[in-house]
Amino acid sequence: MTDTVKLPTIRLHAGRQKRVQHGHPWIYSNEVQMDQPAKAVPPGSAVRLVDAGGTPLGIATFNPHTLIAARLLTPDAGAVIDSAWLAERLARAVKLRERLFDRPFYRVVHAEADGLPGLIVDRYGDVVTVQANSVFMDRRIDDILAALDAVIAPRAVILRNDSTQRALEGLAEETRLAKGELDGPLRLEENGNAFFCDPLGGQKTGWFYDQRDNRAYIAALCQGARVIDFFSYNGGFAVTCATRGAASVVAVDRSQPALDNATRAAEANGVAGIFEARRAEAFQELERLANAGETFDVVIVDPPAFVKSKKDLAVGCRAYRKMTRLAARITAPGGFLLAASCSHNVDPPTFAEQVARGLVDAKRTGRILRSSGAGADHPVHPHLPESAYLKAITLQLD
Repeated sequence: MTDTVKLPTIRLHAGRQKRVQHGHPWIYSNEVQMDQPAKAVPPGSAVRLVDAGGTPLGIATFNPHTLIAARLLTPDAGAVIDSAWLAERLARAVKLRERLFDRPFYRVVHAEADGLPGLIVDRYGDVVTVQANSVFMDRRIDDILAALDAVIAPRAVILRNDSTQRALEGLAEETRLAKGELDGPLRLEENGNAFFCDPLGGQKTGWFYDQRDNRAYIAALCQGARVIDFFSYNGGFAVTCATRGAASVVAVDRSQPALDNATRAAEANGVAGIFEARRAEAFQELERLANAGETFDVVIVDPPAFVKSKKDLAVGCRAYRKMTRLAARITAPGGFLLAASCSHNVDPPTFAEQVARGLVDAKRTGRILRSSGAGADHPVHPHLPESAYLKAITLQLD
């Protein structure tokens, strides 16, 4: 339990309280009076945040060693931050998802947007994955597990604490089963289809729920179409397209275990006869197909993040441009191209610019039908537009 009377007090510099007062959840280190008492506060502590004059601003998590020194938990300076508080925030997040979806397969907690900064929770029916990306959340894993038991009562909990964000907080990476047992790939449901994932050994937390709406959108354009899906992973786009009437679907990925899960999904949904899992490096296969003059009616390119830090921006932008150029070359006239980026360091205008340049490089013209982001279970904090990391552009090409 956190007793607000005993919380360390962190004071901001004069005039630096306005962003917090206006709703922004982050406080940067240069906004904090980083005196010796502040530097001595243990990383991951809950603190009482005040302005230069001592007026309370709320309760925040604190790490004196990071650029984002404090993350606001609540503007209520009298709140008690304990397991019951965590359970209440978790219950609120679950209630929203139950309004959005009729089946228990979704992201339960999306960090700041759900009032739980540094915490990610995904749900696969009676199994959940937890990712603690801050020292505060990492030190409260037991309370988080207790809150999950109280609100969801999962039979198994997996800690996927292997994100690059943890290094920024000085945390080690780990992946382990914190509760229960797993026996083979997990089955999940999305857009009326069955899929399979490996939340212990797969990428991120096992499945990318953020593309749910984008999968449904492009699949609606696939009736009678030849479809190819690059960076297919567990077949989310590919199998959805196959079940919506595609004539044939190719899923390209370099991971055989991921392709095995995609094949399982094709079989489970009765579309194995039109589905091909092709193990290959995406850019190499794009080059090969383009040089061979092969085309498809629908082309999907949904890569992992090319820009993991700002220093990678120039290189990553060139990669998105090249990806679009190659994908456009194999898109049939009148066909559709969906290009996506999950790099939060690439803002929507920059990504759109690289896509446009890629089309010019391929000597193709067309029109944008839809620019979109993540599904509703990945909400965006109103004051953190940069947290709208996912970008998907759907085009028809001439």
